[in-house]
Amino acid sequence: MSSSPAETVSDIAQSTPPGTITLVTGGLALLVVLSGRPWRIARNLITLVHEAGHALAAVLVGRRLQGIKLHSDTSGVTVSRGKPEGPGMAFTALAGYPAAAVLGLVFAGLLSSDLITVVLIMMALMLLGVLVMVRNTYGVFTVVASSVVLGLVALVAPSWFQAIFVYLLTWFLLFGGVRPVVELQIKRRRGAARDSDADQLGRLTAMPAVLWVLVMAVLTVSCLFAGGLWLLEPTVA
Repeated sequence: MSSSPAETVSDIAQSTPPGTITLVTGGLALLVVLSGRPWRIARNLITLVHEAGHALAAVLVGRRLQGIKLHSDTSGVTVSRGKPEGPGMAFTALAGYPAAAVLGLVFAGLLSSDLITVVLIMMALMLLGVLVMVRNTYGVFTVVASSVVLGLVALVAPSWFQAIFVYLLTWFLLFGGVRPVVELQIKRRRGAARDSDADQLGRLTAMPAVLWVLVMAVLTVSCLFAGGLWLLEPTVA
């Protein structure tokens, strides 16, 4: 029995997407990250994941999470209570910048096993967790808007579109995790980020802030490299 073109596309999307989907979504994600205004809009998602990284790290080390704020200038802040120094506080401060790239790496690993639905579920759980802790109007708007888009994709969109969306999201997290680290160091050189995560880490440890920026850069670029290999593996195989 022959299958319809729609069923064929659906089957492809649910298993291994064509190389063109992988390459095109990667190219689109890179263009957004390297752009001006589109990046400033899309960067809200990176900030959301950044703050979620701080929040998760704080909970893992036993700190008491107080709340998350997301601002229209794409900045954000996560407040937690606990010991103001030590490894736990340092881990919490470090977790923000690599969070997007690490999440992108996890998603890339899931996609390499054809687990598109699991990626959508994980993203929904993250948004729900942030929504519970967000403490300002713009933050609520950002999370709700992201949830609406995710809900439409998960519940209404056909499977082939879900595959495109998830691959685009994963590439964006991988590429988008690197640019903020570069921007951070540029701001630091201009003296405009004296209370950045890297500077906080510098005060918490005996390691200079610029070396913490290097650590973040190595982590994000490594995730991009490893995640990219996973995503491109069907293309080069």
